[in-house]
Amino acid sequence: MSVAALIVAAGKGERAGGGLPKQFAMLGDKSVLLHALDAFASHRGIAETIIVVASGQIELASAAVGPRPSVRIVEGGAERQDSVFAGLACVTQPSVLIHDAARPFLSHDVIDRLIAALADHDGAVPVLPVVDTLAFDAGALGDAVERSRLVRVQTPQAFRTDAIMTAHRQWQSSAATDDAQMARAAGFSVALVAGDPALEKITHPADFARAEQHLGALMISRTGMGYDVHRLAENEELWLCGIQVPHSKGLAGHSDADVALHALVDALLGAIAEGDIGSHFPPSDPQWRGAASARFVEHVRDLVTAKGGIIDHVDLTLICEAPKIGPHRDAMRARVADMLRISKGSVSIKATTTERLGFAGRGEGIAAQAVATVRMRRQ
Repeated sequence: MSVAALIVAAGKGERAGGGLPKQFAMLGDKSVLLHALDAFASHRGIAETIIVVASGQIELASAAVGPRPSVRIVEGGAERQDSVFAGLACVTQPSVLIHDAARPFLSHDVIDRLIAALADHDGAVPVLPVVDTLAFDAGALGDAVERSRLVRVQTPQAFRTDAIMTAHRQWQSSAATDDAQMARAAGFSVALVAGDPALEKITHPADFARAEQHLGALMISRTGMGYDVHRLAENEELWLCGIQVPHSKGLAGHSDADVALHALVDALLGAIAEGDIGSHFPPSDPQWRGAASARFVEHVRDLVTAKGGIIDHVDLTLICEAPKIGPHRDAMRARVADMLRISKGSVSIKATTTERLGFAGRGEGIAAQAVATVRMRRQ
């Protein structure tokens, strides 16, 4: 089934505090909105994603999301249902999942259950049982409310696109708090599927602290190691850590032969268990002849992000007699940090010699070792 994801990110988020609407606030290494978006983007059934933002927020959302060809950002309206309807007008798939951006921890299991329910129903919503005692507030404790038939409704909510469009057009009551009640009012069947406690909505400042704790519990640190060697040759440029270094010789190789970045690529691939540099950029492929190794690093950085990983730290050691690395260290650290989109303080670059022993000691080549630490969800 081809499904669209519609993320509602048009709220002001005033109760959450801070200088930004909560959907654009940082949670871990990325915005609340991006957590929700990545959950959809990594699911095989989602063919397109529409993000609905408030007036004047398209530029802010575009910066938070980055370039993604399958994502469209549109402006919503004054009320939530106006924003949803604006997003629905852009949907081209027969089914749609409507989700609040303020619920960042969306699992593929919930998406799968919702999509499966659409085989027999016009819509489906994830729910949780009510476990607390409920009572009326009468200034003092009022009568208890029977909870056995009550559920807590979450998002995303799944619908056949034509059904929810009809429901929106027919709705004439006051502002709707969710789309399922509109579908029911229009006579469509809405199934219940198991929700997820992790889908709690971020509303107040304390919710961010809870979300950070939840995110931390999901992640573990993984370490990858990389090693590479290239020979020094006449009439070649010397590239190290993405910086051209003045020297009488350069490194020879199929690409620009940046030995440090090649070791770094292998370290990052090792941390996420995705093979080695040769399997992603084979030297037999002519498209990589003379290529800047920064392209390799940026590709692997995006692989880490796609798997939900966070690059915490990288440590590079260059092994050579010459040139001297010290004068270029700061520029190298800044360049690597820029490639990985991490702080310069998370990049270490060191250099050592082999006391004139071996190929490096004889000035025949340069070697590099790299270690990368990446946080990822538990597998």
